[in-house]
Amino acid sequence: MNTEATKKPKTVLTDEDKQWISQRLEKVETALLTEFHIEASPIELRQRSHAAALRALDAEVESTSDRLKNLEGR
Repeated sequence: MNTEATKKPKTVLTDEDKQWISQRLEKVETALLTEFHIEASPIELRQRSHAAALRALDAEVESTSDRLKNLEGR
């Protein structure tokens, strides 16, 4: 049952159509990347802040550990 009436017509894109699609895709990609970087920046700042706090705590624990060892050695 494959007659001319049941066949789908072929769609041919012109170079202008392809260029328009390409431009739209680039615009969407740019918008998505921009939003990603806007959201990622605060996360990176929080991560750096937390990392700095953890390093400070680590140094404090090490200092306390050294002081305790000195007291136990007396």
